[in-house]
Amino acid sequence: MLDLGGALEVFTTCPQSKEFPAADYLRRALEVSAWSDEAGCAGMLIYTDNGIADPWLVAQAVLEGTRRLCPLVAVQPVYMHPYAAAKMVASLGFLHGRRICLNMLAGGFRNDLLALGDETPHDDRYARTIEYTLIMRQLLEADRPVTFEGRYYRVRGLRVTPALPAELFPGLLISGSSAAGRAAAAAIGATAIEYPRPPAEAAAGEEAFPAGLRRGVRIGIIARADPEEAWRAAWERFPADRRGRLAHGLAMRTSDSVWHRQLSDLAREAAAQENPYWLWPFENYSTFCPYLVGDYGTVAAEVARYLGLGASAFILDIPREPGDLEAAGIVFRAALEKAATPRAPPDG
Repeated sequence: MLDLGGALEVFTTCPQSKEFPAADYLRRALEVSAWSDEAGCAGMLIYTDNGIADPWLVAQAVLEGTRRLCPLVAVQPVYMHPYAAAKMVASLGFLHGRRICLNMLAGGFRNDLLALGDETPHDDRYARTIEYTLIMRQLLEADRPVTFEGRYYRVRGLRVTPALPAELFPGLLISGSSAAGRAAAAAIGATAIEYPRPPAEAAAGEEAFPAGLRRGVRIGIIARADPEEAWRAAWERFPADRRGRLAHGLAMRTSDSVWHRQLSDLAREAAAQENPYWLWPFENYSTFCPYLVGDYGTVAAEVARYLGLGASAFILDIPREPGDLEAAGIVFRAALEKAATPRAPPDG
């Protein structure tokens, strides 16, 4: 369904441990990873923050429970030295003969960072992540000891053992919603992932995106043959949540995240249900990305517009059932067809 022959990469997202009792979480994470593997997803994002299970341990379980799925591990530089992260990648490759991907973080929840004693400003965090990732790259690519002198990290004559085979070198992703994020993506050779604006507005800001930079978007999809059925499913999945809206407001007051503020500004703009771009789940703190909702053709047309802007990777929100991935497969195949079809010239 979502193995699209290399035309683009579609990742799904792993459930978070805070949403389940301890006795149920691993079963649910493996269930979702099995759906994603069966659907042909390229990989599955595994979050990290101070309040959930360690993503490296979850990734280990995912590798054991799937055949092809690539764990996309969120890497928080504040949590571990770049050598430790490179050692994790090399060790997982050695133990499983499988490739993983890395979602390089520059920030996180503001209170999480403060609890860890990290008060580094927004753009400086991206500079730190650049150094962190370059050290990791050199450790995983080099066949000799690595020496690196930077503002945040210094290593001398360092080597990772066991060595990582070249074909298992991890795919790299990083948030690209800010200028600092896009510059970091270019510096480390990563895909810049955006929490996108509606396609028309994203096209208007196209000049801010560097040419040649690989880009992707983070969205949720709820699509059905009947648009009314799609919206009914969307409202059932994301009902009003007063506590969530209060949490969203608190997060907005403390966050310096560019993408968080961009989406919050968009959410304040009234939108009719006919508009497939839907931020209600974000406003209620139910998830952290916009959704596209509607019939297959309408949602596919929106996805095709992101493809037209150069998006080659998509990270989908956490699926609730296998049917979510089936619907996404229908949408992406239709979107690829639409993107490949030349537009008729205007009349006159």
